[in-house]
Amino acid sequence: MAFYVYMLASQRNGTLYVGSTDCLTKRIWEHKENVRPGFTAKYGVKFLVWFEIHDTRDGAFRRERQIKEWKRAWTSSMWSRRRPTIPTVPCPTSP
Repeated sequence: MAFYVYMLASQRNGTLYVGSTDCLTKRIWEHKENVRPGFTAKYGVKFLVWFEIHDTRDGAFRRERQIKEWKRAWTSSMWSRRRPTIPTVPCPTSP
């Protein structure tokens, strides 16, 4: 099972959001459709600009926390070079 750390932006040089999930496709859809109230809905943060894949939930969570400590210039440099493609990996289902 894969776990993801991802970064969204409202627009170029706009508001950034960093999160982690076990289903990137579903989570991005939730952000775009404002399914959950909160920061991303309030500030219109909907565009996936970067993600990483991790083997464990703990590894993804630790990386998310690490990135949230970085200065904005560092986080912007991570994704300014290319636009990511959302992986077409099916989401895990509950037993």
